Amino acid sequence: MKPKKKIVLAYSGGLDTSIILKWLQENYNAEVICYTADIGQKIDRKKITSNAKKFGVKKIIIQDLKDKFVKDYVYPMIRGHAIYEGFYLLGTSIARPLIAKNQIKIAKKFKAYAVSHGATGKGNDQIRFELGYHYFGPKIKVIAPWRIWNLKSRTDLINYAKKHKIEIPKDKKGAPPFSVDDNLFHTSTEGKVLENPRNSAPEFIFQRTNSPEKAPSKPSFVTINFKKGDPFAINGKKMSPSKLLEKLNNIAGKNGIGRVDLVENRFIGIKSRGVYETPGGTLLIHAQRAIESVTLDKETMHKKDQIMPRYAELIYNGYWYSKERSNLQKVVDLKKSKVNGSVKLKLYKGNIITESRRTNSLAYSMKKVSFEENKSFKKSSVERFINYHKKRLRS
Repeated sequence: MKPKKKIVLAYSGGLDTSIILKWLQENYNAEVICYTADIGQKIDRKKITSNAKKFGVKKIIIQDLKDKFVKDYVYPMIRGHAIYEGFYLLGTSIARPLIAKNQIKIAKKFKAYAVSHGATGKGNDQIRFELGYHYFGPKIKVIAPWRIWNLKSRTDLINYAKKHKIEIPKDKKGAPPFSVDDNLFHTSTEGKVLENPRNSAPEFIFQRTNSPEKAPSKPSFVTINFKKGDPFAINGKKMSPSKLLEKLNNIAGKNGIGRVDLVENRFIGIKSRGVYETPGGTLLIHAQRAIESVTLDKETMHKKDQIMPRYAELIYNGYWYSKERSNLQKVVDLKKSKVNGSVKLKLYKGNIITESRRTNSLAYSMKKVSFEENKSFKKSSVERFINYHKKRLRS
């Protein structure tokens, strides 16, 4: 008997991907392999396994990628100060390339002819997944159910789930859930009441941050230690990348830090509203800029600021593996070896205050900046400097 073809599904064990799993089985004469990348999202391994087994799935792969996610994806992005449209720290965007890469690895290992994802037909994630698939497995077929099935709405999905006895989770108010994506770096919430930008976000949707009003009435202090451009310790205690980010998430979330309510421009051309929580990441990007302010020269810092909007847009659009993003990363990292030291932050009711910056770098000179007279800075040359720029002003 000829063996069945195989499809590798990016599977979370939740409602959407459980429906997709059943739909693939109904519409393709193929064995479905369920693949879950553990990148720090709330994950119940037993539930993922049991949900997949209900559909007769034989291969269920759950891969721990937390440290790799933070070290090789989040940290480079933080070094680039990447913020999309002024607010979004790209928590979902940066996760998809890693998932796609490893999903293709699984597909090649088991000789699958296709991969599948649960991204909707109006969203950005379908592009991010599929650009990653193409980069690592251009000959592997992509099945995107949301673009081809007859289920046209959330209501259709719920009815399909009821028909096939698929468990329908509830939100804290007892209704079908918001659209939620989470990983170690962030949580995003979309849909339902949030679709109307006139509506304020209900407090119960927030999962990892206190409201500033309910944050502690006393400030917290945290010191982030950097070596060669990346954080490696908190308060002097060395930690793995994932443990470090987890620790910062807890500290920042408790203090009401990291919330963003954003109407963004999607890559495909429509606007959407999302509520994002990125507590630890907000601390990291604040501390990164603080330590660079005393370790990097002006030209390097300003060059990074100039390229950041394009760098962030490439990540948002799914171009993590592109040559352009790689080339910009080289600019970002040109002098990262000089970024060493520590930054102490004060956290209070949603606010981040830089308390101190410590480094052995000579980029910041107390002698030059001092208001006391000294020979380290020649003020007589300033007049020539100004005259030069007067001429440029009219050229």
